[in-house]
Amino acid sequence: MAEGIIVTGCTSGMGREAALALAESGKTVILVARNQVKLELLQDEIAHLGGNAVAVLCDFSDLERVKKAAEQILALDVVLVGMANNAGMQGVYAKKSAQGYELAAATNVFGPFTLAEMILPHLAAGARVEFTVSAVEDPERQFAVHAGFRGMRYTTIANMAQGIYPEGGSANPGFDSYATTKGALLACALQFAGEYPHLKVNALEPGLTLGTGLGVEAQKPVLKFIAKYILPLIGPLFSNRPNMSSPKKAGVLIARLVTTIDTTGVYYNEKGAPMEASKQMQDESFRAGLVADLRGFLKRE
Repeated sequence: MAEGIIVTGCTSGMGREAALALAESGKTVILVARNQVKLELLQDEIAHLGGNAVAVLCDFSDLERVKKAAEQILALDVVLVGMANNAGMQGVYAKKSAQGYELAAATNVFGPFTLAEMILPHLAAGARVEFTVSAVEDPERQFAVHAGFRGMRYTTIANMAQGIYPEGGSANPGFDSYATTKGALLACALQFAGEYPHLKVNALEPGLTLGTGLGVEAQKPVLKFIAKYILPLIGPLFSNRPNMSSPKKAGVLIARLVTTIDTTGVYYNEKGAPMEASKQMQDESFRAGLVADLRGFLKRE
C-alpha cells in the first residue's frame, strides 16, 4: 500500500513549496486547501514532476468542512506517514467563521487542532508531524517586538474564539490575535508530542518569509499588488538574514520535518536549528491547561 503525507495550506507560499519538495519522495502527497482550482493545478504540477497527489478541499475556518476532509483522508487507500499542519492566516479586520468564531482563531487553531485530533490516532508508528507556528508568541523576542507584536495574550479559549484579549497589547489590528493563536498552536504541537510518543511531532518557526501573502487579504489594493508581485522578487535577497527565510527554503524545511527528522517535541527555527519558546510556553502545566481548555471548548460547542 502506498504511503501518504498530508500538507495543509498547500496552494501558496511555503505550503506549496513543501508539496512540490515532496513530489519526488515516492509518497502520495495529500493536498489540503480551500481553493479547488489551485488544488487541481498543483496536483497536475506534482504529476508532471513524476509524483502522485490527491486533492482534498477544505476551508480550515469551518470545522464541519475540516471534519469531512479528515474523513475523506482516512478513507484513502494509503498508509499515513506524515502530516504538515501548515494552514494559517493573519487577519487585519475582525471577521467570523462559519461557526461564529473569530476567523484567525478558527483557521489557526480550531481547524488544525480538529484535523490533528482526528488524524493523529491513525498515523503509522514513527510518522512525522509538523506544525507551522510563529515566534511572535514570545513577548521577549526582539525581532517580533520591533515589528509591533506584544506576544501571546491568552486568557481562555472562549475569549480567543471571540477575539477578546487583555488591554496593553499591540496597537496593530490583528497582531494580538495572530500571536495568541499561533502560540496556542505551538502549545498543541508540544502537547501532542507527549501524548503520542510513537510519533515524531515537531513545530516550526519558518521565519519572516516575504512573498507568502500572509496578512494582506484585507489590505488595500496597492499593498496586495506589492505582496503579490514585488515581495516575491525581493524576498530571496533577504532570506539568509537572521529571522528571515523564503517560501522555498521554508517549504523545503517543512518537507524535511515530515520525511527525515527523527526528533519529537522540538521547536525549530527558520534555519532548521532547535530554538526556545517563550517562558510561558516552556511551562508544561500551561500547555496542558490550554489544550484541555481547547478540547473542552470544542466538545461543548
